[in-house]
Amino acid sequence: MQCNQDMDYYMSLCLAIISVLFLIRQFTYPAAYGKHVATGKKQNGFMVPAKYGWFIQELPSFLVPVVVILYRQQCNSLGCKMLSFMFCGHYFQRTFIYSAFTRGRPSPLRIVLMAVVFCTYNGFLQGHCLVYVAEYPKDWCMDLRFISGVLIFCLGMGINIHSDHILRRLRKPSEVAYKIPQGGMFNYVSGANFLGEIVEWFGYAIATWSLPGFAFAFFTLCCIGPRAYHHHKFYLQSFKDYPRKRKALIPFIF
Repeated sequence: MQCNQDMDYYMSLCLAIISVLFLIRQFTYPAAYGKHVATGKKQNGFMVPAKYGWFIQELPSFLVPVVVILYRQQCNSLGCKMLSFMFCGHYFQRTFIYSAFTRGRPSPLRIVLMAVVFCTYNGFLQGHCLVYVAEYPKDWCMDLRFISGVLIFCLGMGINIHSDHILRRLRKPSEVAYKIPQGGMFNYVSGANFLGEIVEWFGYAIATWSLPGFAFAFFTLCCIGPRAYHHHKFYLQSFKDYPRKRKALIPFIF
């Protein structure tokens, strides 16, 4: 057990260090996918269609923890099963549903491959923690941390899915021009979909009350938080009538 705990600790520490590096890098240069891809530049390399890119890069986050859990079959308590369902449920939606309906722009192959490496790493870390390390009491699903975490997770997932739905409906299939998103949390922030996912994973971290869970939530904040900032700048520069009271990520604050 001590060996498993040590492995989770060091993997979580590495994830935290990567998060800080991502934060520094992302505030300077946004990751080159979506609206931040420099069109027509050779350094983009081979481009992967959005539907295939999202499916390929998100699949390990669903498949790896499922394999870990099925291999050991130690996720016996109700709380552990619900936590596993939350993590895998999110990535089932991202892998099989979101990727099928997305209308995003193609992504450079290198970005997709980097995402595959991260999703494999994090999928293993979260699955390993639930199966080998986490020890929850039988009444964990009645604990305030679990209940509040699940509620926050569900709220974040609802915001994330609803915001993605709004973005998909902005343009008709034949349209390529960007438009101003309206409705839902987009009335308050430019990165409503990012806000939803950040809230979601902090809810998961609280519900798991685990170092890997909090490390992943911190990574999510560092990775896509700055992306919301760059999206906000893009909208302000592209639309003269963009709502000036709308913030980048945190309503009324930032």
